[in-house]
Amino acid sequence: MRHVFLSLILLLAAATGAQDTFSIVAVDVATGQVGSAGATCLDDTEIAGGALIISDVIPDVGAIHTQSYWVPANQTAAHQQVADNGLSPEALMAWLEANDAQGNPAVRQYGMADLVTGVARAAAFTGDNCMDWRGHIVGPNYAIQGNILLGEEILTQMEAGFLSTEGTLAQKLMAAMQGANVAGADTRCLEEGVSSRSAFLRVAYPGDDADDLTLDLVVSITPEGVEPIDVLQAEFDAWNGTSGLTEAEGSAPLLITRQADGQVLLKWDGPTPAEMIVFDARGARMASVALTGPWTTWRLPATGTLFLRLVDANGDLLSTMQYSGTTAAPNTQRPRRE
Repeated sequence: MRHVFLSLILLLAAATGAQDTFSIVAVDVATGQVGSAGATCLDDTEIAGGALIISDVIPDVGAIHTQSYWVPANQTAAHQQVADNGLSPEALMAWLEANDAQGNPAVRQYGMADLVTGVARAAAFTGDNCMDWRGHIVGPNYAIQGNILLGEEILTQMEAGFLSTEGTLAQKLMAAMQGANVAGADTRCLEEGVSSRSAFLRVAYPGDDADDLTLDLVVSITPEGVEPIDVLQAEFDAWNGTSGLTEAEGSAPLLITRQADGQVLLKWDGPTPAEMIVFDARGARMASVALTGPWTTWRLPATGTLFLRLVDANGDLLSTMQYSGTTAAPNTQRPRRE
């Protein structure tokens, strides 16, 4: 059951922009990578893209988050001040506070990290009238901020995940998001038993185009009770090459998450309607599944290796892939991205 005061929040959002809760921006000077991750209890049905709206990743420069009573004018202005005028994170925080598009900076929250000087810099701002719990943490190369939180521990757990994880910037950001994988991290989602309803993880490599980042994972909506950070983790694991799935043809934007009792959850990012045709290892057709939206629940017709053929409404091949139905839940598989 959705949180009872969602309608009130939506009325506020319609008037003053969306609330967004926990997020992190970070840079890695050694690799030149710039990253952005976050989540909120609103999803694509309430804000286009869900939590993604707060993220502004500028390759080779830095990342900016504008959140809490989000308005596009502040985000656009923040981008321009950094991209055109070269403001540092600290300078940007001061500029945004002094130049709020609606003259009300006390309800805003911002974070930024950059690497343009060859030394990482970060800063954050939390207005006094942001909804509790509110606050931010700034480190040498990262800023973590949140509002409408269960408590300060959401941010400190995100920081701990980021700092304690060895590996790439993307791995550290994913670990930070797992630090907030707590029911009610965004308190509006407490009744539903999840941290949030949408989430994202984005990393620009040196030379990336802003519209074509090397890593750009967005979970804009999830079924009720499904944790978006878990879905984000599964997508990241697949992108990061930890999935054992092999792909025969096509890009196959299909994520398969094994649940209990032989049931799986399909997340389909391709065109709809589409059809998934299932064959066993001998090539015998076993089942077909209509994919009419981003989420479909399906019961595996058999254990063992299955071969999946995905076709569009005209019967034209979209992709083929192989799935092992023998691994116990939870088990997520998706083709590696090229």
